[in-house]
Amino acid sequence: MLMRFKDSPESCPEGAIPPGSENKVMHASLRIGEATVMASDGRCTGAPAFQGFSLSLDAKNDAEAKRLFNALSDGGQVQMPLGETFFASSFGMVADKFGVGWMVIHEKQH
Repeated sequence: MLMRFKDSPESCPEGAIPPGSENKVMHASLRIGEATVMASDGRCTGAPAFQGFSLSLDAKNDAEAKRLFNALSDGGQVQMPLGETFFASSFGMVADKFGVGWMVIHEKQH
């Protein structure tokens, strides 16, 4: 789902969004596996900087972890290669082509 400020059924209060922001995203929702990620860039000014956080994807198995990691790595930057750790059979960290940090994990089964 994607709704831009210009598509809102109600007008925003005066001064709520800077002039020229009509095409910015008021609400967005996307599914990644069984998770729903919601986003908005309505309060964003200047250049985007995705710093200080990462999104985490829980894979159902190691094959899915590899598929997700490879897709996010395409055009991005691997920060920690996908591999086994003491807590996961697959874990890796990557910044996608937009600079958003991701952690992909398939936890070890006990």
